[in-house]
Amino acid sequence: MDPATLIGVAVALVAIVASMIMEGSSPMAIILLPPIILVFVGTFGAAIAGSTMADVKKLGGWFKMGLMPVAVPPATEQIQTLVTLAEKARKEGLLALEASIKAIEDAFLQRGLQMAVDGTDPEDLRTVLESEIAAKKAEDKVAAKFFTAMGGYAPTIGIIGTVIGLIHVLENLNKPETLGHLIAAAFVATLWGVLSANVFWLPMAAKITRTSDLQAAQMTLLVEGISEIQAGTSPRTVRQKLTSLVPPSEAAAAAAAA
Repeated sequence: MDPATLIGVAVALVAIVASMIMEGSSPMAIILLPPIILVFVGTFGAAIAGSTMADVKKLGGWFKMGLMPVAVPPATEQIQTLVTLAEKARKEGLLALEASIKAIEDAFLQRGLQMAVDGTDPEDLRTVLESEIAAKKAEDKVAAKFFTAMGGYAPTIGIIGTVIGLIHVLENLNKPETLGHLIAAAFVATLWGVLSANVFWLPMAAKITRTSDLQAAQMTLLVEGISEIQAGTSPRTVRQKLTSLVPPSEAAAAAAAA
């Protein structure tokens, strides 16, 4: 699991609470159930209204993607795996990889190698794997758009809550002693709308997009590696070609560690 999102959200919330305390306000002042219910439930409902029931069934997985995505392993680890497989295929033939495939944990790499071992045409193999990458990116984009939509709805729904609160204020103008509390409570909805959008929903959308990009890049690297193994390319050349696809900073870090 990649904890960066949870850490970032925690840091943002700590900053908000700390600033309130430094200003002499109590953090409990914004813990009001009506505006919290309105903003979170209302935002959630608005986002669902713009989606399909098929999308709604995936929400559990989407929240997990946004908050606790699977950590993407370093590309250098995948390169080493591919080079090892290339060495075996070079010495013993492509069919010798049959036994090694079962020990591979990456399902995408496993499927690709199995297709190569089964004698799939190189162009067909690449087309199938690249289509799978495109399909995954499209699905991830839908998840990211859902949380981006929530980030857009939340501030507006917060303003709706503030308007509702101000209507209640106007109903109590004959009670001046309560106006200060009522006005402050009315603006809590706007606070939660802006806070939830910028601390929860938009960062989650950005995290899904970033994770999707990293996974797609690594899947593309695997496609290249599988193609080179199928073509019988030498392990040294496989390493050189795949390393050229890795971000320079990651390649440099791996070289320094070695």
